[in-house]
Amino acid sequence: MINVEITKNNGAENDMNLIRRFTKKIRNSGILPRVRSIRYHNRKTSKYVKKQETLKSISKKAEIQRLIKLGKMPENKLR
Repeated sequence: MINVEITKNNGAENDMNLIRRFTKKIRNSGILPRVRSIRYHNRKTSKYVKKQETLKSISKKAEIQRLIKLGKMPENKLR
C-alpha cells in the first residue's frame, strides 16, 4: 500500500489548497482505482467448504427420501 503524505506549506497555503493538493496526489498515485477494484471482490470457496456443502446437500436429500418413504412428506411430482 502506498502512503500519501502532504504537509502544509509555511503560512502561504490555506486549507482548501491543501485539500486540493491532497486529492490531486491521491488521484495520481493510483490508490483509488485499486481500492475500488478490490472492493467487491469475493474469495474463491475452499475445497473444504465445497465438500461440506456437498455433504450437507447429500444428507438433506437422503433425509427427504426417507421421509417420503415413511409417508411423512408428500412426493412432489413437479420436481
